[in-house]
Amino acid sequence: MKLSRKSVSLAAVVLLASGCMMSGEEPMAADAAPMSRTNPMVGGAAMYPTKNIVENAMNSKDHTTLVAAVKAAGLVDTLMSPGPFTVFAPTNAAFDKLPAGTVDTLLIPANKMKLTSVLTYHVVPGTMTSTDLAAMASANGGRAVLTTVQGAKLTVWAKNGDWYVTDANGGSAKITIADVMQSNGVIHVVDTVLMPG
Repeated sequence: MKLSRKSVSLAAVVLLASGCMMSGEEPMAADAAPMSRTNPMVGGAAMYPTKNIVENAMNSKDHTTLVAAVKAAGLVDTLMSPGPFTVFAPTNAAFDKLPAGTVDTLLIPANKMKLTSVLTYHVVPGTMTSTDLAAMASANGGRAVLTTVQGAKLTVWAKNGDWYVTDANGGSAKITIADVMQSNGVIHVVDTVLMPG
């Protein structure tokens, strides 16, 4: 009986120890990728803060046109570099709003410079989260004016709790998903393609 109790006690100690080990591992596992839990899903796919802008965009079914355009413009290596970059990423539906044939025309190799201009107009140097944009807007009368990689400016502003980006032509895009953190910056999903002029 005593031997049996010792065996049971020993088994309990082993189980308890292994349980402690497991409970000690769980927080480590949870802490290993805490941001992946806070990153919103985009295009039905998880967005990982450990992956770069191109790697994450390629997983979004809502950004296949953008990815094709980035490839056609030869910007893949740039957007996979350390950056950091803030990208206002138009969805497929945003590209569909353009006049018929616009996307096909932009993807023609002869129009690579124009395509590059349009795409780099959606990119701002540095990591600008929604908190950063809100602080900048607050300090500048409600509007944050950003200089893009393309060279022209974008204006970010809020209305009724939603954030918008206005391009050089006065066209506006709504930020539908903000703060998708990347290893080399941040993506804000927008519902309209922005035009530099």
